[in-house]
Amino acid sequence: MHLSIIIPAFNEEALITQCLDSIHDSLAANQQPGFTSEIIVADNNSTDKTAELAKQSGAKVVFEPINQIGRARNAGAAVATGDWLLFVDADSLLNPGMVADILQMIKTGKHIGCGSTMYMPNLNWYFSVILYLWNRLSMTLRWASGALVVCRTDAFHEVGGFNQDMFAADEIDLVKLLKKWGRKHNLKFTVLNKHPLVTSSRKMWLYSGREVTMQFFKLLFSPRRALQDKKKLPMWYDGRR
Repeated sequence: MHLSIIIPAFNEEALITQCLDSIHDSLAANQQPGFTSEIIVADNNSTDKTAELAKQSGAKVVFEPINQIGRARNAGAAVATGDWLLFVDADSLLNPGMVADILQMIKTGKHIGCGSTMYMPNLNWYFSVILYLWNRLSMTLRWASGALVVCRTDAFHEVGGFNQDMFAADEIDLVKLLKKWGRKHNLKFTVLNKHPLVTSSRKMWLYSGREVTMQFFKLLFSPRRALQDKKKLPMWYDGRR
């Protein structure tokens, strides 16, 4: 089994090395016969040293000039050679336990893919509640967070990859398509929770509670308009780091 790990990255020089180190450590801890891997960073038109640092860490770097996370993920998938794809955000950290769980999920032959619950360090009570509710929703509906999506490569391409008409929540759209594909092939999509993905809480500090709440209500009451216009998605695209 050959696993392609794809990291979309826009101006992530502060965190990309930590992310890649966590991937290398997790892969090293899970070496086994027949398991190979590759790491691909999809540089989404960065203006900092993201691409340079990724290359120094041994990753293959591809360039996507249009700032859109779905396009970056698709650009990485287009050059991937693995029979499984693992998409992880550049501000997140893999861990050996999670990778072991992913490999076990693949070995069962019963799944089309998976997501993971998340852990964000240093959250205040307000955002801790939001994260708790998301994790419960994710497990109940089997929706993956965009921070981590794993799937079979053939299924990914057959359903068309990430929707490039959407500037956010494209991972949920993809998971819905994967589930539909999976039902035809008697395969399930699951959400792992034994070893949560550690992901940065920086947005919770970069944006006020009011800004986060306003963003939420825009998505809640006008999802189609908001998701298709990155100007209405500042938490994803205004470049704060």
